[in-house]
Amino acid sequence: MEKSAKIYIAGHRGMVGSAIYRKLESEGYTNFITRTSATLDLRNQNQAGEFFDSEKPDYVFLAAAKVGGIMANNTYRAEFLYDNLQIQNNVIHNSWITGVKKLMFLGSSCIYPKMAPQPLKEEYLLTGPLEDTNEPYAIAKIAGIKMCDAYRAQYGCNFISVMPTNLYGYNDNYDPQNSHVLPAMIRRFHEAKEQNQPFVTIWGTGTPRREFLFADDLADACYYLMQNYNEAGLVNIGTGEDLSIKDLALLVKKIVDYKGEIRLDTSKPDGTPRKLMDVSKLHSKGWKHKIELEDGIKLAYNDFLSKEKILSA
Repeated sequence: MEKSAKIYIAGHRGMVGSAIYRKLESEGYTNFITRTSATLDLRNQNQAGEFFDSEKPDYVFLAAAKVGGIMANNTYRAEFLYDNLQIQNNVIHNSWITGVKKLMFLGSSCIYPKMAPQPLKEEYLLTGPLEDTNEPYAIAKIAGIKMCDAYRAQYGCNFISVMPTNLYGYNDNYDPQNSHVLPAMIRRFHEAKEQNQPFVTIWGTGTPRREFLFADDLADACYYLMQNYNEAGLVNIGTGEDLSIKDLALLVKKIVDYKGEIRLDTSKPDGTPRKLMDVSKLHSKGWKHKIELEDGIKLAYNDFLSKEKILSA
């Protein structure tokens, strides 16, 4: 990407989009196009078309999406499917119409079958049933990957897809109703500490294993792949390391310095038993993560503390 290139980051205020923005800014890029959802509704075909026609970006990072944890995915099934399909259809299609040089579509590790062998290789896509709780979101993301490949095949577009593992970091969503597991734990353990609660309850059995990547590491990988990857298919982005939900809870408890007990609510769903990315394809392209989990959680917790008054208001 040329330093003077016009770059559109869809979802620039979210955790992923803001991390990509910071990374590009640190590399000397200055010509950004950004819009908030209040001024541009990417679900709206006319608004999206008019935006691309007037701005004509050179490069696009498609990080805008409706996201949430197990409860949100399972509750707002129609919204997760409709909103995400509309956003990506409009951005990908208009990127082709207006001659975008390269687009990166960001998906999610939930695209893989629930019982896929571990670690998850890129070729496991569409080899079995999905996890039911987030199936609508996963189907939307799979459609995005296939759309990028279809536009590459039919129109010669250089549209690539990357699949991040579970993410956390600066500007994360700490909402108690629809946040992901790690930010939800940070908030829950912190509030339990502040309120002197004797225990914190964790959903499920604590045995599912998850992998976590700091969002700034993801942004670094995205920048690297925009420079070095130009193929169909997808690339997993992760650390290649995982831990159980119970061990994650113990780590967050230690970092927050909460002294109470951890209890498991086994009446609640576990979700997929394990989601570990095979990142050998990414490593073979020359990139590896830098921020280890404990260090990353400390950074995320400090970010949470800096926003605590706003979050609890």
